[in-house]
Amino acid sequence: MAAAYGLYTHIQSNKRRSIALLLGLFFLVYVMVYAGALVAEGLTQDASLDWLARKALQDLIRAAPFATAGTLVWIAIAYFFNQSMIDAVTGGEEVTRKEQPRLYNILENLCISRGITMPRLKVADEEALNAFASGLNAKQYSITVTRGLLDQLDDKELEAVLGHELTHIRNGDVRMLVIAVIIAGVIGFFAELLFRLMFQGGFRFGSGRSSGDSDRGKGGAGIAIVIAVALVAVAWLLSVVIRFALSRKREYLADAGSVELTKDPDAMISALRKIEGRGELEGAPSAVMEMCIDNPRVGFANLFDTHPPIESRIAALVQFAGGHDPGPLQLPEPDDTTQAAPEGTDQPEPSPEGPWGSETPPPATPKPFLPPEPPVRLGEPAAPSSTPPGPWGPPRQN
Repeated sequence: MAAAYGLYTHIQSNKRRSIALLLGLFFLVYVMVYAGALVAEGLTQDASLDWLARKALQDLIRAAPFATAGTLVWIAIAYFFNQSMIDAVTGGEEVTRKEQPRLYNILENLCISRGITMPRLKVADEEALNAFASGLNAKQYSITVTRGLLDQLDDKELEAVLGHELTHIRNGDVRMLVIAVIIAGVIGFFAELLFRLMFQGGFRFGSGRSSGDSDRGKGGAGIAIVIAVALVAVAWLLSVVIRFALSRKREYLADAGSVELTKDPDAMISALRKIEGRGELEGAPSAVMEMCIDNPRVGFANLFDTHPPIESRIAALVQFAGGHDPGPLQLPEPDDTTQAAPEGTDQPEPSPEGPWGSETPPPATPKPFLPPEPPVRLGEPAAPSSTPPGPWGPPRQN
């Protein structure tokens, strides 16, 4: 069996499941179009529910090519501009080996060890501890880390995080998640369009009455609109659940892939402990947070979390990779005791002090110049000393 990131069987199963979920997500676009057609028919004419449902289905068939083309255009735009949009909201800037030798060398060594094309490296000027991979093809793939992550993680922990993001790229998780976010955006667009249609009215998908208009009946418009609203709500909820399912499953495999790359489960566990609860990117939309190694934004009773809890991920690493959990870690806080000196005043630079005072010895007091004493010859009495008497009297003469 060829070498793979994580467990090969689980990875292949996750890919098949992800493709099925993406197809289901694409199908929800047509559900939204049908709901819109049902609302349009219900708002423009009163008929039986069965008649309105058949008319909405005819409208869907006519609108399906346009809905498909619109979705594909949306995906094409995102294909070329997704990375620039992500960089715009996160502030990520590409770095080179000269600018970040430590980060660059760690990632390069990981890529060389497995023959992987090295993605671009970007650093976001954020105090939060987080990282994410993005892109839709080999030329676009990039890994973005925050400044806080670089400052707080040691080399082994940073290597584990980079291995985690490399696994996402290798397994195709990044591409699938970006596409899922794009299609979910299309569903959100249709949902907004539908609600505008309901409140403004006057727009219609149909093309006039059919030959059977005399048998259409009455009284079904209100029920049709209620059903359409229910379809919209269900489609939107399913799109959210599908996106979350893609995010949750992939994190366990990425953690396992990082351990396979680095052979160090303890480093992955330690990195997760440091990142835990410290990964909030201010101003980043939920779609970007879903791509991060940890998303601290939680939903109702964990049902709408995009990532499994850190505790569950660490427990899996301890059970299956033989790692050791150090428990929650407290990171050093910045020293805020130093007050800024007012302008125009000169303040001496503080010196580090140990438990017994200043570690820097005081300057030595210069000794007074004393004339040299004459040499003493054997058999001759020593000359009287001119040295001043000490605290116990004059020096003893031999």
